[in-house]
Amino acid sequence: MASQETQDLYWVPEERPGGQRQRGVNGNSGGYCDRTGIYRSLLHLAPHHRPPPHLHTAEFVLSHFPHPDHAHASFALVDSALDRCLTYADLRRSVRSLAAALHHGLGVRKGDVVLLLAPNSYLYPPTCLALLSLGAVLTTANPLLTAAEVAKQARDSAAKLVVCSPDLRHKLRDLFDAPLLLTHRDAAEDSVVSVEELMEGGEPSEAPAPEIRRSDTAAVLYSSGTTGANKGCVLTHGNLVAIVNLLRWTAATKTLARPGDVFLAFLPMFHVYGLAFFALGLFATGATVVTMPRFDFDAMLSAVEKYGVTNLPSVPPVVLALVKRDATARYDLSTLRRVGCGAAPLSGEVAEGFRAKFPWVQLRQGYGLTETAGAATFFPSAEESRSRPSSAGVLFPGFEARVVEVGTGAAMPPGREGELWLRSDTVMKCYLGNEEATAGAIDSEGWLRTGDLGYFDEQGYLYVVDRIKELIKHNGYQVAPAELEALLLTHPDVLDAAVVPEEAEDVGQIPVAFVVRAADSQLTGKQVIQFVAEQVAPFKKVKKVSFISSIPRSAAGKILRKELIAQVKRSASKL
Repeated sequence: MASQETQDLYWVPEERPGGQRQRGVNGNSGGYCDRTGIYRSLLHLAPHHRPPPHLHTAEFVLSHFPHPDHAHASFALVDSALDRCLTYADLRRSVRSLAAALHHGLGVRKGDVVLLLAPNSYLYPPTCLALLSLGAVLTTANPLLTAAEVAKQARDSAAKLVVCSPDLRHKLRDLFDAPLLLTHRDAAEDSVVSVEELMEGGEPSEAPAPEIRRSDTAAVLYSSGTTGANKGCVLTHGNLVAIVNLLRWTAATKTLARPGDVFLAFLPMFHVYGLAFFALGLFATGATVVTMPRFDFDAMLSAVEKYGVTNLPSVPPVVLALVKRDATARYDLSTLRRVGCGAAPLSGEVAEGFRAKFPWVQLRQGYGLTETAGAATFFPSAEESRSRPSSAGVLFPGFEARVVEVGTGAAMPPGREGELWLRSDTVMKCYLGNEEATAGAIDSEGWLRTGDLGYFDEQGYLYVVDRIKELIKHNGYQVAPAELEALLLTHPDVLDAAVVPEEAEDVGQIPVAFVVRAADSQLTGKQVIQFVAEQVAPFKKVKKVSFISSIPRSAAGKILRKELIAQVKRSASKL
């Protein structure tokens, strides 16, 4: 599994001298055990890569900042919108100053929940680190939420303080009791103190050092709720330290990040993907994070050119846009070395199209969930990623997995599909205030039922098929929307697509496609139906097509299927 470029840096007990792989249990080389039905990562953390047990999240991150001799010259954060930057020395001082001011000035104590409602900026990471250093509980909110939704999250999490950007203050009208701290001062808000001022005016030496255990709650992150109501995932300091440590390990092994890399952060930091990478983990690797307040395709390309971005953590819609849009030719993207892709499956066809257009860039997929504090799988090398364009990679060190047949609970061997279960130090403690949902997600042995349908191959590479809840039940068969979406995206006139079910009395459900056509395209619904029908089994055929201007997606790039299903139901009710 370890490539030539990394095998000297991995501690892999299964590797024989000379590079010959020792086969796993029962002759399987992918880490699968027939006796237990468990897949185990063949990659292991060497003893010196295991986190000290006494460090909580903020202290663990800060302990891996560049040496003080280099911290003044190493940039940690660059804000592309505000034209501000922080060196690692600045960031350390800002975290300590803000922690002192929050504690002594606003009374923030261990266990207090603080809601952060703001877009990406250079102020987001120090706010997160300062709160975590106090033992406060961080809960992040999507700036696109309505006032009622913000109020619901604040009530659900029992927030005692709200940190908000000035332009979003109107969304707090339903919060009467929670004190407010602005991220930065707006001219019209003279009476409200700001994070920016506290960072500059606080006294670092006065920052408290409360006793924080790994089992203490660090964050409550809310799932996207793409198919139903969202839930608050309770993550401990142990969970966050574990995921940050894996990112630090990738820097040591030069697989995903390394000192001096420049990462562009357009993915929102309120989401686990952005929080784990841009607000916490990357600062333990010595990398530079360039922030964007929101996603804009041309602004992203411009930032890559302007700041010499080397790494672009991304999601499938952005990778698809890079493949299909001509705007990429107007910018110098030569500094890019890696594009990561997560949050949803990326089709092999799109991956191959990306590699054909950007042959110098490594495209690597990964898989993770809010419930696992971020990534669970990755690709150790570019060669492995190229040879398996549809795979999400191998398990990170310390992860175990099971593939369980839906309905029977039987363990599935390599090549057989089932629900993916995961177990690791990153798995959340529980769903906040929801014992029933927690019991349905995590069993007594610590296995997290992901709700995703997938399988491992003989070498231990994961393939994610789709969300089990999103499978379309047609005439006794199960149809994966992601498979049809990947096929639709191969059509030259299709810019984006989503497939959802429509209830049908005689066959259960039928696949309905929502399609975004290319500009000036004359593509018809009949042509789309025929295009799919010629390439799939009869039970997978798309039965209806609707053309729309854009596919509704969450901030993490996931298709908001419940919105499309509601649209299908409204259309059906009019007939």
